[in-house]
Amino acid sequence: MKVLLFLVCMVPMWLHSQTMRSNIENTTPASRYIVNMDGTVTDQVTGLMWVQCSEGQSWELKEGEVSCVGVASEYTWDIALSLAKTKVFAGYSDWRLPNIKELASLISEDRYDPAINIVIFPQTSTFPGFWSGTPYLIGSGRSTQIVYFTDGYIESRGDRAIDHNVRLVRNIP
Repeated sequence: MKVLLFLVCMVPMWLHSQTMRSNIENTTPASRYIVNMDGTVTDQVTGLMWVQCSEGQSWELKEGEVSCVGVASEYTWDIALSLAKTKVFAGYSDWRLPNIKELASLISEDRYDPAINIVIFPQTSTFPGFWSGTPYLIGSGRSTQIVYFTDGYIESRGDRAIDHNVRLVRNIP
């Protein structure tokens, strides 16, 4: 029985299918985004450009279909900030951690596990959360806001020493 339980627990997250809620409006339809075919997407509502894959994954276009290959890396907040400052991708070097409102704009309330448009942001991890650049100013002062794409939960007590995922963004001039 222990072996069976172990095997069930070890099933990769990508084998799970996204659950849709038909009674909630889709606020992040694919038509909202321009897929730039270079590993980035432009959000026509916010005017932001996003890296399609989480940091640690590789962007791949195969037979006209976008995928993010590999496993997302996890970073402490300080390392995530440094990574963003040095990132050069798709010809741009002005990537940064999104603020909490920008990151939350990717949450799809009509779906969960993950609560994000997986056509636009394929293979998005549901756990751990994704770092924002927004500090949480109550308490120790060493906390930062995080989005969990399992269900779109926003946590305002993210300990900066704990590892989380990163999705980078840039402003379009």
